[in-house]
Amino acid sequence: MSDYTNRRYRQSLTLGLIEVVKELFPKEQLKITHSILDGVYCELEDSLLSSREVQKIEDHLKKWVSDDQPISFESESRHLFNCSLKNQDVCTIYPPFERSGTLKYFQLIHYPPGFILHFPNANHPELISPFVPPEKLSATFSETQRWLENLHLSIVQDVNTIISENNSSDLICLAEALHEKKISSIADKIFEQKRNVRVILISGPTSSGKTTFAQRLSTQLRVNGLRPVALSLDNYFLPREKTPLDAFGQYDFESLEALDLPLLATHLNTLISGAEVETPIFDFVCGGRCPVGKPLRLDSNEILVIEGIHALNPRLVPSLDRNQMFKIYVSALFQLNLDVYNKVSTTDVRLIRRLVRDNQFRGIAPERTLTQWDSVRRGENHNIFPYQEEADVMFNSSLLYELNALRPYAEELLNTIPTESFNYKTAIHLLTLLSFFNPLDTSIVPFNSILREFMGGSAYKV
Repeated sequence: MSDYTNRRYRQSLTLGLIEVVKELFPKEQLKITHSILDGVYCELEDSLLSSREVQKIEDHLKKWVSDDQPISFESESRHLFNCSLKNQDVCTIYPPFERSGTLKYFQLIHYPPGFILHFPNANHPELISPFVPPEKLSATFSETQRWLENLHLSIVQDVNTIISENNSSDLICLAEALHEKKISSIADKIFEQKRNVRVILISGPTSSGKTTFAQRLSTQLRVNGLRPVALSLDNYFLPREKTPLDAFGQYDFESLEALDLPLLATHLNTLISGAEVETPIFDFVCGGRCPVGKPLRLDSNEILVIEGIHALNPRLVPSLDRNQMFKIYVSALFQLNLDVYNKVSTTDVRLIRRLVRDNQFRGIAPERTLTQWDSVRRGENHNIFPYQEEADVMFNSSLLYELNALRPYAEELLNTIPTESFNYKTAIHLLTLLSFFNPLDTSIVPFNSILREFMGGSAYKV
């Protein structure tokens, strides 16, 4: 199932859920607040739901599917879709399927005070993955939600109002202050464990801002008297001829086995013992290591900082004592919703970030970025998301104002996608999403902001 079809499937099921909840709880307001694993978290605005009530909702939703109900909608000029359910319009930004009969795979999970609408696995559309409560991810969402409540923000229009009242500078300062506060607190936690921790491992999906986060964290560690030393996993790639192949016979650079794991483990253990190693330097042009590496030794007040998609995988360095590692998961968990029913997808936020960055710094056309996205998502589902709960802490890299700031950059790129392109529907969807965000002046975005990693002008080397 393509990412776009998967989104339509989820949108269609969500519309059915809205109808069922309206029938069962006519005086209650359903809120769909954020993604969680392969699902979305939902709750009633003013009351708790029992496990029996959640089961009742699931039973009625299954009946809606088995009755093969029509799901009607009409397109508007700004590419927004209005879906009519029981004579009440519900706005969506994905066109749903025509009928409910194809939506056979889902599960409702009681997750007090609400529940999770659990969708099928994107890579295996007829499989519902086992649900393991993501306690740390949920806590990160809750923390962000508390911050938004403190700032009296909940939907996109709240941010647009601030911008229209010429208070963009205040909004940006607030958003960046939240980031700095969290990064500082993470650095403090590492400092408290400095006697044991020798390696910091940073992971997260594409376009989550890992590179800038790692450098900002390193700055805070230096403030605390530690000396961070960067070690790139990219330099531990195997020579091209030893790189594993994927199912299509292409080099699988996102596979853990694409790294020289024995050499990495040996180097880390040697560095922690206080001895010197010669770390490799990988030449991506020739697909092999340079003849001469880089000598490296760790002093007592130095700490290794390793960033990469496999950083949280326990198989990366199985011989290293877990107490010597501090693991961090970074992701852009955007939490401003369009309204009570329509959340802004964190995946869409990352795709918009990547579109802009690929064009700005890598010379990659938006058509190619969109074409590669399904493959990127498959890699994330296999290599990153299963290990996110391994983290000691999580960092939400999203910014309240980021889609407002990125809108002019992304719109220009998305408007180059031709109507005959396979990616045209995705481009239209992203343009629709961006249309809800009032643009703001990006010249006042701080030079150390994570957003600068994507739109340019960063004070760091990214």
